[in-house]
Amino acid sequence: MNKVLELSGTAQARLIRDRELSAAELVDAHLLRIEKVNPSLNAVVEVLAESARLAARRTDEQRARGEKLGPLAGVPFSIKDSIEVQGTVCTAGTLGLQSAAPSVRDATLVARLRAAGAIPIARTNLPDLLFAFESDNLIHGRTNNPYDLSRTSGGSSGGEAALIAACGSPFGLGSDAAGSVRLPAHFCGIASIKPTSGRLPRTGHVPPAGGWIETLWQIGPMARSVEDLHSMMPLLAQPDGVDRTVIGMPNGDPEAVRIGDLRIAFFTDNGILPAEPETADVVRRAAAALAIEVQVMDERRPPGVEQSYELEMRLIGPDGGDGLRAFLAAVGSTRTHRLLEGWLKKLERYRTTVAGFAQYWADLDQFRARMFAFLQDYDAILSPVCASAALPHGSSIEERTFPGFSYTMTHNLTGWPAAVVRCGQTKAGLPIGVQIAAHPWREDVALRIAERLEESCGGWRPSPIL
Repeated sequence: MNKVLELSGTAQARLIRDRELSAAELVDAHLLRIEKVNPSLNAVVEVLAESARLAARRTDEQRARGEKLGPLAGVPFSIKDSIEVQGTVCTAGTLGLQSAAPSVRDATLVARLRAAGAIPIARTNLPDLLFAFESDNLIHGRTNNPYDLSRTSGGSSGGEAALIAACGSPFGLGSDAAGSVRLPAHFCGIASIKPTSGRLPRTGHVPPAGGWIETLWQIGPMARSVEDLHSMMPLLAQPDGVDRTVIGMPNGDPEAVRIGDLRIAFFTDNGILPAEPETADVVRRAAAALAIEVQVMDERRPPGVEQSYELEMRLIGPDGGDGLRAFLAAVGSTRTHRLLEGWLKKLERYRTTVAGFAQYWADLDQFRARMFAFLQDYDAILSPVCASAALPHGSSIEERTFPGFSYTMTHNLTGWPAAVVRCGQTKAGLPIGVQIAAHPWREDVALRIAERLEESCGGWRPSPIL
């Protein structure tokens, strides 16, 4: 059964449809796996064992009656604890929401995965109010990296990435305002995608959509296999009539993308903090693997990308973090984690006036114009996900490391889709991912390249310590 757990969720669903495995067996196997690995990882904040077993029995009964099953029928999935699951308390990792009332309905994307037959099995850990590149909070503590327990799994979707990497769940949902589905995927050696801004509904997320940072963030799927990202995107990508920002654009099929037609640029130094040598080497090897197939492969950095860090921080913190403080006070979080406090301290330097805020937006427009002009010559851009592999616990907020997260911030600013897939590892065995950004609404291109890199560079690998 352990080998079954290593399969993609899409493959697991095929086993259930082909009657080679029951949904009950698959759910129980995942529950046993969570029981085994979570004491080391602390990735799961709530196991949904009773409801998952009930849903599995219903799936098996449907199959016995000969009813048509959904594309992901019987397959468990996990959900970051900032995305509502009916009947559970969504804390967003902050003390003031620890005793909140249970959610009365599923978030839109959770409901859509349920409608496809998938079964919620666990809710996963994250930072205090999602604001850290590590998953550590005052309610549940810190999540450890599956490949080195002394290191972080990343944030803010770090519990999600750690559980998926450890085969406690085949796929799940995270959210990303500065790299929060891509960075944990990189640190934990799995795959993920931040879709185009406006692609997926954020209804049922805590904190909710709105405010000036709305343009920066999206919910995104995470999985061990790019195949599962392919499977999930068509199920998730459509308006829900509630999140007004969602645009009903066509969702392309990655398999229809011809690798040989693609023009790709890559870089390993964004002008803010160069990637460490091992990370840069992995990006170069990934580019070399693609170069023999694609039409163009140029080592070229988009002009202006070196502004990514300052501009992202300006747009998150034009009020010096007062909006975050007000939200925390409104929900009753009188104490907050030191990593969140570190974020708030960093945002103080970006406090500005109304005129200054207008300039921030003008700078964003100019940044986007330069980046989109660059894409006239290319279909995709490869880069590091972060300047380094997984960091020791507590070090993400330090001045020497924090700018290294700017590689993901770039594509929150543009709103472009950006995928991540594991393409190598450090000498110490820590995963290293590569980031693939594409034109707006071209998740199909990003995922097709990610799939090809997964095939040529190896993709996810089991942890040797779990």
